[in-house]
Amino acid sequence: MVRKLFALLCAPVIVFSLTAAAPAQEKIHKNANEGRWEGNVVRSNPKKSTLTVRRVDSNVEKIVHYDSGTRWVSQEHGSKKFNDIDPTQVKDNDRVIARGIWDKGVLYATLISKRLSHSD
Repeated sequence: MVRKLFALLCAPVIVFSLTAAAPAQEKIHKNANEGRWEGNVVRSNPKKSTLTVRRVDSNVEKIVHYDSGTRWVSQEHGSKKFNDIDPTQVKDNDRVIARGIWDKGVLYATLISKRLSHSD
């Protein structure tokens, strides 16, 4: 009798802990593909909605895809303030930081930030 009562009291705790852990595991897995790529724009292709960005410290290039849902901003180095911009304001040789989702070595950007030097 005591064992049955104990089992009845423990069952909800076990079920709750398993259901609470499932979304946390899903979130960890979901965030595994989130990424960032920073460097200078080498090539832009508006027809394909891509930027080829070369990392400054290693000369490695990655393709960054964007779409109508990508947010474009500019930000001065060291500043917390940013301004919304149009994609046409990002040109070759501009320094950018792209954030998004990695898929097979390609970054699908949700945010592209053009970095402004103090002279821009």
